Amino acid sequence: MKTEAMQEGAPAGRALGTVLMPGRNCRQIVTANRAAFLIDAEAYFAALENALRQATRSIFIIGWDFDARIQLRPQDGEDAPTLGEMLRKLVEERPELEIRILVWSLAAFHAPGATIPLIFGAEWENHPRIHLRLDTHHPIHAAHHQKIVTIDDTLAFIGGMDLTIGRWDTQKHIKKDPRRKWPDGTSYNPVHDLQMALDGPAAKAIARVARDRWQEAVGQKIPFTKPAELWPEGLSPGFRDIQVAVARTLPARGRRKGVEEIAFLTDDLLRSAERSVYIEAQYFTAKRLRKTLKKLLSRRRGPEIVVVCTRHANGFVERFIMGANRERLLRRIKRWDRHGRMRIYCPVVDGHEDDGIMLVHAKLMIVDDRFLRIGSANLNNRSMGLDTECDIVIEGNRPDVRDAIARCRDRLLAEHLGVDPALVRETMEQENSLIRTIEKLNRETGRCLCPLTVKPGPIHSFPGTRLLDPERPFRFVEWARAKWRSAFAQDAVSVASGRDNSASDRTSSMLPIKSGKRK
Repeated sequence: MKTEAMQEGAPAGRALGTVLMPGRNCRQIVTANRAAFLIDAEAYFAALENALRQATRSIFIIGWDFDARIQLRPQDGEDAPTLGEMLRKLVEERPELEIRILVWSLAAFHAPGATIPLIFGAEWENHPRIHLRLDTHHPIHAAHHQKIVTIDDTLAFIGGMDLTIGRWDTQKHIKKDPRRKWPDGTSYNPVHDLQMALDGPAAKAIARVARDRWQEAVGQKIPFTKPAELWPEGLSPGFRDIQVAVARTLPARGRRKGVEEIAFLTDDLLRSAERSVYIEAQYFTAKRLRKTLKKLLSRRRGPEIVVVCTRHANGFVERFIMGANRERLLRRIKRWDRHGRMRIYCPVVDGHEDDGIMLVHAKLMIVDDRFLRIGSANLNNRSMGLDTECDIVIEGNRPDVRDAIARCRDRLLAEHLGVDPALVRETMEQENSLIRTIEKLNRETGRCLCPLTVKPGPIHSFPGTRLLDPERPFRFVEWARAKWRSAFAQDAVSVASGRDNSASDRTSSMLPIKSGKRK
């Protein structure tokens, strides 16, 4: 039997000769003709708008949240169209274009986007070729967390950014930027995030992930479209003709076994590190990090590890589960780091005065200059086996690719330190150390990286972690839920058959949370 990797023309096993292994830590390894590393939403949203306007047949938007009120170019002021208005105009102008949007069902209640349009619909989506579905096909407590956009199966965007409110910002992260505001006109704090654009077979592989999720949630198998030439105008690719691994987390559900490629990928990438590991993470709490980090840091010689994250967690779960568990993990790390090779930093925009107000929403790992990983998966328990995730990994198997990976890291450090990327690169060559480079260029005013320290305290997981940040679905709850679904399936089908088509188009599940609700 052929594996997916073999079907796509890439050899199975250790296809790139080092870490990436289809069937263990990735689904498949494919080629991207071009790839671009997009830092912060201004760059991503501009490239996305350009690409969407080139779509002719298919747009898939897969997200944790979605809000059609956002403007992809808020710098253009009130005249800029909303995302919903732009999508509606596209289908009216292009008779073959189908737009499919799949959003986590509980986003209507948990995520920052508008609740009413997700439940009841909005005028912009009142079109037969715009399909917005709320996906309830997930275990209890799980979230569909992928952030994917594919266009004509030729171009794909993947990373940490949903198309929703509270995401847009520039690389300058101006403290009081008037363009960075909620729908009610109030401002939100600076936010840092990352996305990757890819074309070629890699885009088709990501489109397959989107289609798989759509088929499971909606029950429709959507055929692929004919490949075309598509790339955002003005976007310079930082990578050409590279090998890309696609990795997923899919929770166990019913008879389907879970897929934990991302969990193994996390382990394998860290273990492969020789000189440095650079991480940007919204959360840094996963239990499986403990064993690997202990081994890496306990060695007399090993890689430097730098983590860039948000200083203060927001919300109940974030503060009392993610925030507390990060502090407890850091206390463990302090014990293990006998050789002083690990640092945790928080980026700030106004020196030590702003108290770390910037939200780091990125999910990135760069290992030496050999691997660049980006996607939706956090370094928390949920992303390892409960939530639905998708990451991609680029391996530097040629000198030019390794140089491009290093330049991505230099650009990120330059942004956080408020200096030119060329200076970061020059300092890295002089110091031959990631930590010494940061310490040499760091400052106490303006843009800088503030070390995160924790006070002495407990090191074991915060009470309630197994409930609010579990590593896998609750087996008994899922078993009971399956029994409930089976017992009431016939009644649900009867109810659904009595609804109009628009009602069934809103929700893809017979659970009461969305029954019969539509515009």
